[in-house]
Amino acid sequence: MSEETPELDENRIYEVLSSQRRRETINYLRGAEGAVSIGELAEHIAEIETGESPPPKDSRKTVYVSLHQTHLPELDDLEIVNYDTDEKTIEVAEQFQEVTVYMEVVEPGELSWSEYYLGVSAIGLTIILLSVLTRSSETIDIPLISDTEVAYWSIFFLTVIAFSALYQTVTRRSI
Repeated sequence: MSEETPELDENRIYEVLSSQRRRETINYLRGAEGAVSIGELAEHIAEIETGESPPPKDSRKTVYVSLHQTHLPELDDLEIVNYDTDEKTIEVAEQFQEVTVYMEVVEPGELSWSEYYLGVSAIGLTIILLSVLTRSSETIDIPLISDTEVAYWSIFFLTVIAFSALYQTVTRRSI
C-alpha cells in the first residue's frame, strides 16, 4: 500500500470503473459482510462472464489471476479496497464510498433512484395540477383529488421525496 493516498478525482474514478472486473469487484463488496476471499470473488465474476454456474475451471483461473495481478493491487493502491495478499482476502477501504457514488447498480426490472424521483415528481406534479384545476373549475370533479387541499398534496409529495432521500442517504452510508 502506498504511503500517501492518491487523489481520486473524477477522471481517475472513471478510469477505475472502466474495467468490468473492477466494477464487479466493487459491486460484490457492496453486498458483502466483511472480507471476502479472492477465490469467492473470482468464481462470482467468472459466473457473470460465462453465464455458467459453476463456471469452467479455466475461466475461474483466468479471472483469479487477473484480479490478483492487476485489478486488486490497483484498487488497493488507491485505497478503494484492502487486499491482503497473504490471506487472499479483500474488503472495503477508506475511499470505497467515493467510488460507489459513481455506480448506481440497478438490477434488471428495478428502478434507479433517478427514475424513482422522476416518477414521484411527475405523479406529484400531476396530482397537484389536477387539484388546482378542479378547484378553479365547477365542472371538473375528481374524487379524492378535488376533496383534498392543494397544500396537503404538496406537503404529502415533499414528505415522500424527503423520506426517500433520507432512506437513500442512510442505506448508502451503511454500504
